[in-house]
Amino acid sequence: MANAAINHAPRPMTPEERKVVLASSLGTVFEWYDFYLFGVMAVIIGKQFFAPLDEATRVIFTLLAFAAGFAVRPFGALVFGRLGDLVGRKYTFLVTILIMGASTFVVGLLPNYNSIGIAAPIILISLRLLQGLALGGEYGGAATYVAEHAPHGKRGAYTAWIQTTATVGLMLALLVILGTRTTLGEEKFADWGWRIPYLVSIFLLGISLWIRLQLNESPAFKKMKDEGKHSKAPLTESFGQWKNLKVVILALIGLTAGQAVVWYTGQFYALFFLEKMLKIDGATANLMIAASLIIGTPFFLLFGSLSDKIGRKPIIMAGCLIAALTYFPLFKGLTHYGNPALEAALAKSPITVVADPAQCSFQFNPTGTAKFTSSCDVAKAYLAQNGLNYTNVAAGSGAVAQVKIGETVINAYDGKAPDAKAQGDRFKKEMSEAIKAAGYPAKADPAQINKPMLIVLLTIMVIYVTMVYGPIAAMLVELFPTRIRYTSMSLPYHIGNGWFGGFLPATSFAIVAAQGDIYSGLWYPIIIATITLVIGTLFVPETKDIDIYAED
Repeated sequence: MANAAINHAPRPMTPEERKVVLASSLGTVFEWYDFYLFGVMAVIIGKQFFAPLDEATRVIFTLLAFAAGFAVRPFGALVFGRLGDLVGRKYTFLVTILIMGASTFVVGLLPNYNSIGIAAPIILISLRLLQGLALGGEYGGAATYVAEHAPHGKRGAYTAWIQTTATVGLMLALLVILGTRTTLGEEKFADWGWRIPYLVSIFLLGISLWIRLQLNESPAFKKMKDEGKHSKAPLTESFGQWKNLKVVILALIGLTAGQAVVWYTGQFYALFFLEKMLKIDGATANLMIAASLIIGTPFFLLFGSLSDKIGRKPIIMAGCLIAALTYFPLFKGLTHYGNPALEAALAKSPITVVADPAQCSFQFNPTGTAKFTSSCDVAKAYLAQNGLNYTNVAAGSGAVAQVKIGETVINAYDGKAPDAKAQGDRFKKEMSEAIKAAGYPAKADPAQINKPMLIVLLTIMVIYVTMVYGPIAAMLVELFPTRIRYTSMSLPYHIGNGWFGGFLPATSFAIVAAQGDIYSGLWYPIIIATITLVIGTLFVPETKDIDIYAED
């Protein structure tokens, strides 16, 4: 643990320190904007770069391509965390922003699958990996840099500005996409207009570089290096010594894992649920998410400042607890106010899948090598894609799966059969007709969407995000000593957010496809948040009174 607790009277931040915090936060906003463009436009990206796949498989592969950037974030944390502890915070910032900005700009120029074939998704995923590496080095540096400039007793308040940057970056991405979409129209946007938000990032890169060049090195790091006390081997010291490694493990399981699933459920999975499950058009869904983010973002600063007074841990643990207890009613509320016709049809006309359990896969494939082609998988993927609940009934060994909608029975098909394409067209046509006859809407009726209530529910989930995320930067900084702070805090943060959070959409969708309940994907964030609540409450210490300048 970093240091003994002391009591210093908080001093006001100097104008120079405010400029440093603002510059660091603003540059991070631009990096998050770059990173989240892919997530917001996942449906369009899938059609551009995974065109040959059927719709269900395309969605899963697109989500996994999105998750690929998250998967490498811990490696970026190791590479750039080590660099930041050896060389300094400022120069690491410049490297990460250059990699992120250049990778994003190239995506805007990248030919799609129809132009260059399999090379398109390979290059796309490579660029996503570069983005993930850059972001892996960005957050720890930004949080460390700001905390080391902030006065004692105000670290929660000032690092909370860094915590707003992910949400503000996502909001900026949504607004740029919405403006482009509205100006060009859906057809042109889906064809080529989606590239514009990527290409615009070159201007953001220029601004960010200019801002980063104005920064001075962290005074804590500079003083430590001038005195020759900096770590010569930050990776070994962080993870090769049990006294530090055990804190890294506790920070991951007892803090960042739960924070991550609450963050991604409240923002990304909520958007995915609105579009894919409730069939609300993308522009409307994006606008409502953006509105909830605008309303909710000030709460990052509120909870960050509050953590300076009552502690970081009570606020983070309360956020995990409330989220775990209320996600099911909140998402059912999204259905009620977003697509009441779907809600009515789910209650009135239940659907049953009769299939051989041995043919039913858990449709999650991180390696991208599996094909979900059995008749059971085909049926379940179609239903999950269309936001349709169903119950599972076991059939005899080798039986072709059937879907029962009321009195109508529809046979699925083997995706490997010689006539699979014709059978697929037949299956989709029969399913579409039966679903329509049973009262299931093809799309959410705009006249029935209660936008104010949806924004209220989405804002509640954003406030959960602010509770777990607002104080966490200060807490992570305070857990580790200056000499290995960048490295030590970056790894648990990015494993938590990159793996537990980044794989949430793909994992939750696979659970929905397997279980048949459009809400069953929520069990993943609920279980992870509960684990963090228990471990964090029992074993993670409070840190608000720790002096980050004192050494063990």
